[in-house]
Amino acid sequence: MSTASPSTRLAELGLKLPSVSPSKGSYVPAVLSGDLLFVSGQIPMTDGEVVVTGRVGDRITVEAAAALARQCALSALAAVNVTVGLDRVVRVVKMVGYVSSTPDFTSQADVVNGASDLLFEVFGEAGRHARSSIGVAVLPFDTTVEIELTVQVAPGPTGEPSSTAR
Repeated sequence: MSTASPSTRLAELGLKLPSVSPSKGSYVPAVLSGDLLFVSGQIPMTDGEVVVTGRVGDRITVEAAAALARQCALSALAAVNVTVGLDRVVRVVKMVGYVSSTPDFTSQADVVNGASDLLFEVFGEAGRHARSSIGVAVLPFDTTVEIELTVQVAPGPTGEPSSTAR
């Protein structure tokens, strides 16, 4: 694994962080508390609009849902970047993945692997994290997957957190 910074690894992977979508409710994209940054759940959006709707096990395949989870992880990294800067991430601590799925679908972990794999590609060993993969009946805006992150960050240039919420 490369020793390059996370932002350099993104570029090496040919990936670009999306714009942070405006909140669709009474919350902020991320909150910094001490050295932990809590990123609100991210759904697969492009230009502020949901890109795919539906449940896995119905009309959405595991592979398509894993790609959406990867897109959610990129959106979560964008929220990290605008809040504290991507290169301040010390490690990814926890990820929770919610998968809208049919009652008989039991491969939520395979879907959420799309996000987990991206975090490992970007952060190397520091991207390995604790995780929950949860099947749900429906998600906001009938989206297929939602990903939330908790990351540990290094102190800012002055030794203090740069923000508490954005």
